[in-house]
Amino acid sequence: MSGAVSSALPSAGAPFSRAGNRAGGAKRVLPGFHITLGFSILYLSLIVLIPLSALVFKTFTLTWEQFWVAVTAPRVMASYRLTFGASLIAAIVNAVFGLLVAWVLVRYKFPGKRIVDALVDLPFALPTAVAGISLTALLAGNGWVGQLLEPHGIKLAFTPAGIVIALIFIGLPFVVRTVQPVLEDTEKELEEAATSLGATRLQTFTKVIFPSIAPALLTGFAMAFARAIGEYGSVIFIAGNMPMISEITPLIIIGKLEQYDYGGATAVALVMLVISFLLLLVINGLQAWQRRRAGA
Repeated sequence: MSGAVSSALPSAGAPFSRAGNRAGGAKRVLPGFHITLGFSILYLSLIVLIPLSALVFKTFTLTWEQFWVAVTAPRVMASYRLTFGASLIAAIVNAVFGLLVAWVLVRYKFPGKRIVDALVDLPFALPTAVAGISLTALLAGNGWVGQLLEPHGIKLAFTPAGIVIALIFIGLPFVVRTVQPVLEDTEKELEEAATSLGATRLQTFTKVIFPSIAPALLTGFAMAFARAIGEYGSVIFIAGNMPMISEITPLIIIGKLEQYDYGGATAVALVMLVISFLLLLVINGLQAWQRRRAGA
């Protein structure tokens, strides 16, 4: 009798356990979906959507001819070429050397490794104006580096080359911090298997390692490129700000605002906004691709 009762206890307790799990699973640390969604939309509206909507609506005060003249003026077009050209060059350099830095940090042990790893994040913590002043003091004609280069005809400060250097400085962490965790998760057994099958180091890298880190590298490249396009603080001091030569697009916008040309400023800003939005779509697409490859 007692055995029958004891054998029946688990089956009787099972529905109660499942019911308890269902009840516990229904609990949420945060409020329900509708409340959290409402707060999220409200926050995004106040911080992002409303300011951007004001930018768009202000641009609509211009006629199409006025808008076109504002965004295609020779001085503005020169700033586009400099801003996007320098950003592209800086992003390519960061993609190459950022991969090398991430590789060294992941694959090697050496004295001061933690210090080097912390220095990678310095551009994140350092105010951009401080970075610009430091680079200018270093690369100017009387700086530590500039005074060695200028006698040989190499001038970096107050030239487009200085802008590229500043953009490389602020964009490097994006590539390193994007590639580094992927390299850490790469299975070394695959590399050992490729080596045991007779693959050279170059073949192992191009056929085994690079395909696995390519999505992360492309994401870091796109993030560094997008960050460089909108950079102002670190560039303004080292650029020289010469119209048609070393004047970046953000400075064009600031200049129009100082002249109370709000319509022209918002028109140029809208062009930058559209391009930045497209870059964000590219970044999100690359990240989704990376997740699909990791899941596969």
